[in-house]
Amino acid sequence: MTQSVSATPVVQSVDPQTEQAKGKRAYPAKPRAVYLMGTCLVDSFYADAGLDAIRLLEGQGVQVIFPQSQTCCGQPAYNSGYDDEARSVARVQLQAFAADIPVVVMMGSCAGMVHKEYPALFAGQPEQADAEALAARTYEFSEFLVNVLHIEQQLSDAADQSALRVALHTSCSARRGMGVAAEHKALVENLPGVQLVEPERVAECCGFGGTFAVKQPAISAAMAADKASAIAATNCKRLVSADCGCLMNIGGTLEKQGRAVKTQHLASLLYERLSGKASGQEGK
Repeated sequence: MTQSVSATPVVQSVDPQTEQAKGKRAYPAKPRAVYLMGTCLVDSFYADAGLDAIRLLEGQGVQVIFPQSQTCCGQPAYNSGYDDEARSVARVQLQAFAADIPVVVMMGSCAGMVHKEYPALFAGQPEQADAEALAARTYEFSEFLVNVLHIEQQLSDAADQSALRVALHTSCSARRGMGVAAEHKALVENLPGVQLVEPERVAECCGFGGTFAVKQPAISAAMAADKASAIAATNCKRLVSADCGCLMNIGGTLEKQGRAVKTQHLASLLYERLSGKASGQEGK
């Protein structure tokens, strides 16, 4: 992916204390600029989704900064118990996203790592205050669109309102870690012409789980097979998710099963429907 803009970001202060009691978040007003954390999988395998996200945000009048120095959030090492190695990777992100503007993350698992785990990872470290501040201004993609930009209120004017049957998969991290399943659903079900169908056991894990799929491949494959079969049983034409690991896992299993179900990141679905353009196609 290329950087959308190279100018110095327009800084708008975000109160580090954005957490309220019982996990409720207080959301800021619409900012003039945001960072986009593309994540490893978006950058390597779903670059069009990253570009679609940039165009969606810019279409809302928000300047998008994509730091070229960003790398992995450190989650694989952290989940495997390698805290020192995770901190080494995470320090790069503290520097890459240093300006006091919101960070929009395209995967719930990576958003959860930064928002939920960075404060614990850096507790007692010299970077503790920076990690806590970054965590406070980090938002999962759908969370930001709904709770900050209120984009779901504009979906009725989508350029593409043709009929489409869609199944939605919300990852474990997005659903239980970040608590944004409702935001995912609101974005999809408010698109004119889109019929949102719900597979059986919709809240179950697809079996990816990052390093879990490597450590427990047989269990992971069985979980993915169950999930793919449930999705195919809805007769949907498209599977949408905001977590690329899940998309790769379920999509590969659907293909292996011979299912004709297209997989797509949520950002690309929204861009296509709102703009009437194909994913990755310049909308200006």
